[in-house]
Parts: sequence; structure tokens; C-alpha cells
Amino acid sequence: MVDRSLPLAESLSAAMPDLRGRLVSGQLLADVTWFRVGGPAEALFSPADEDDLAYFLARLPEDVPLYTIGLGSNLLVRDGGMPGVVIRLGKPFAGIEPLDGARIRVGAAAADKRLALAAEEAGIGGFAFYFGIPGAIGGALRMNAGALGTETCQRVVEVYGVDRTGAKRTFSNAEMGYSYRHSSAPADVVFTGALMAGEPRDKAAIREEMTAVAEHRETAQPIKSRTGGSTFKNPPGHSAWKLIDAAGCRGFRIGGAQVSEMHCNFLINVGDATGADIETLGEEVRRRVKASSGVSLEWEIKRIGVA
Repeated sequence: MVDRSLPLAESLSAAMPDLRGRLVSGQLLADVTWFRVGGPAEALFSPADEDDLAYFLARLPEDVPLYTIGLGSNLLVRDGGMPGVVIRLGKPFAGIEPLDGARIRVGAAAADKRLALAAEEAGIGGFAFYFGIPGAIGGALRMNAGALGTETCQRVVEVYGVDRTGAKRTFSNAEMGYSYRHSSAPADVVFTGALMAGEPRDKAAIREEMTAVAEHRETAQPIKSRTGGSTFKNPPGHSAWKLIDAAGCRGFRIGGAQVSEMHCNFLINVGDATGADIETLGEEVRRRVKASSGVSLEWEIKRIGVA
């Protein structure tokens, strides 16, 4: 039984005596997001392993909000923070294991770039596009991350996770329901890893492709800034950055948030932005693009928390 008179993390710890992971109160989420903005998590849980995660979820009251974050690259946390529990998978979920048949088993907390490097080392082609995506595999699985003409759905064989009841689940590629920057997998599932497949390829050719990816990012994207990556999805038949540029938004600023001069589909924290600054800027960009072109931009960055 959870004692609601206590802080959430304390009451959950008391109700789960066999919990082995780290459960803390009030962790400032600005510390773990690329934008470096966002209020505190009411409770932040980092499970020791998949069994520990299942134990926790099976005993978490149904009315406690739950959200999972990865490396925080594609995430805008609002200034009021996150009520309930935020799960952040760590090193126990970051393993990468190349297998026979040009397959790779990868944990949800593994960085996309690390997967690309591991695939190159194993001579497995088809993963170089991850070299330029600054996130973790869990987020890539959830949102069908992609770049340069390749998407996560083209590599997935099956995905593993734990649902809100504590049950371990396996989803086939078809069951993930992938579409552009989206999957229809149940929202309450915490992804823990995946089996992915590429094709045998010469290491030198893979390295050449990865070098091209890195050079493109360095010359075309503000990767040294505090940013969340691509802000808006590309509308059908359009490039979001071109619509934003045509609407006169390049370099436009609200508070400490600015539309990147280098790439218009990136919002950046120029040093003192709040979550409200960034979200307000994004909404103003959407308004101006709609007025200029008639096209409604859809957020690609996930916005969570309370204002």
C-alpha cells in the first residue's frame, strides 16, 4: 500500500521493499535534457535491470502518471516539471550485441551513435544513418527515428518492453504499427531493447557512409548548441525548414530561445531560455508558417510536463 501522505518516491520505496534501482525525488530534468530546460520530476526511477523494472511497474498504482525518457535529445520538458514517475533507463539497458545473420540485439538506453559504431565494427550495413541521430534507441523505436532516407522500421525485427502491469512484452515489426515518425505500440510500454537486422557489408564502405553523415551534420546543423534536434515533422511534399525560412523566421527569437540561423528547423537555447520560451517560440513559428503557406507544422519534439 502506498502512503500518499509521504513524498511519492519515499512512499513507493516503502511499498516496494525489494526494489533494487535508484528512486529519487525532485530531480531537475533540465539536467538531463539537451535543451537544458525543464522543472523537476516528482519521482525519477532508474531500474537495475528488466526484472527490477517489471517489479516496479507491477506495483505502481494505476493513478500515478508515468513517462519514460532517454537521452533527452528530442524532448522539451515544461518549467513546472513532471508529476508522477519518470523512468530513465541507464547502463543496464545500454548493451549492444552483434549476432549471426547481420543481426544486432540492442538495449533501449544505447545511444544511436553507439549502435552505428558497433554495426560498423561487426561489418553490418544499414545502420550508418544512426550516426547522425543524437538520441537513444528507445526513442528511435517509439518515434520511428530516421535520417537520410532510412528509418528505424526498416531495421527492426522485434521490440522488447515491459507494460504497466509488469508483464514483459515482445512486438513484431508489424505490431509496432510504424509510420512517419510514429509507432502505434501501446503508450504504457517501457521499451527495453530490440532485435534489429542489416546486411553484411565492407567496414570501409560503412565508415565512409558514416563520415558523410557526420560531415553533413557538422556543416548543416547546430550540433554544438543547446537544441532538441529537428523541431517539426516534414509535412507531406514539403521541407519544414524551407517553410520556416520562407515565413521569415530564421534567427527569430523569443526570450532565450531562437530559431537557428544555420538550420531553421532547429530551435536553440542561447543561454537562458525557459521551457516556456522554447514552446512559445515554436508555436509562433507554426503560426507564421500557417499564415505564410497555409501548411500546419506538427511538432516532432515531444513536449511533456506542466507549465
